[in-house]
Amino acid sequence: MPPLNLTQLAIGERVQHELLVVDRVEKTQVNGDPFVLLTLGNASGSIGVAPIWSNQREWADGADRGRVVQAIGQVGLYPKTGRRQIHLAGPLRVLPMEQVNLHAFLPRIAGETTRLWDWIDKRRTEITTPTLRRVVDLFYADDSFRHQLEQTPGSVNGHHAKLGGLLLHVFEVTSIARNMAKTMNANADLVVVGALLHDVGKVEAYEIDGGGFAQTPRGLLLGHVVLGCLMLERRLAAVGRSICSEGQLLDLQHMILSHHGALEFGSPVQPMTIEAEIVHWADEASAKANDMIESLEDTESFAAGKEFSDKRPWRVGRRIWRRPDGVWQG
Repeated sequence: MPPLNLTQLAIGERVQHELLVVDRVEKTQVNGDPFVLLTLGNASGSIGVAPIWSNQREWADGADRGRVVQAIGQVGLYPKTGRRQIHLAGPLRVLPMEQVNLHAFLPRIAGETTRLWDWIDKRRTEITTPTLRRVVDLFYADDSFRHQLEQTPGSVNGHHAKLGGLLLHVFEVTSIARNMAKTMNANADLVVVGALLHDVGKVEAYEIDGGGFAQTPRGLLLGHVVLGCLMLERRLAAVGRSICSEGQLLDLQHMILSHHGALEFGSPVQPMTIEAEIVHWADEASAKANDMIESLEDTESFAAGKEFSDKRPWRVGRRIWRRPDGVWQG
């Protein structure tokens, strides 16, 4: 049976597929009767399940977050929100953990990652400053790090929150920053290295946890910005020799620590060099554009046949326009 595209389900469509339990919430009615709310998902997205009331509560037995279940039912609408949901026709069948590959149910970026790696590796070969090339290779010439990066999301539930999302985000930030550096006559080598290193801390800050992505204890206690700076220091110390000067290291540390732009957004310092400023705004451009792209793709935000969203998607905070086909043709 082909994978189910949850974003394209039509009202009345039958569902008989294996799905991941993304979330489970236990609630109680006014009269004290318990009921269960489930969110199911796969690589295409997620969808809610109509409330499982107390008289059918055993239908959800074992359907805990992170488990894969076979769901049989029909797609309907939740009256209060107009969102689609699955109305179950019978109990969920919980699959044994050893029979499922959780990665297959998580969202992932489109296309092969090879093209992203080829582009990044080409940019590495173009770095003409020997010290900067040696520093970036401490990470990007390490197969273990490359594997971690490719399996890490760009965020837990925001921009690029997909397997491979961090790799795509790093590609976008580096591409944007590199062009900005050339336009503004900044140090292009330094900008490229800063962009490649700015989010390395996310490989230690995020993990796959049950039904989706979550922050690790290190991510919660330190944050990916600080973790990235610490990872750079550790890798330099492990080499056992100085491959860059103290001043160069300070420059790179500043770019990592300032890339969110301000304290209230997670950076302990604001950008104080043109290269740090460029990396910060390239990071913003990648994240905000991805928020807009995925919000435009969210069918739940648009009433059938409407160009303008009838809601304000939380990731952009405003109504958006889905341009009709053919506007710019002819």
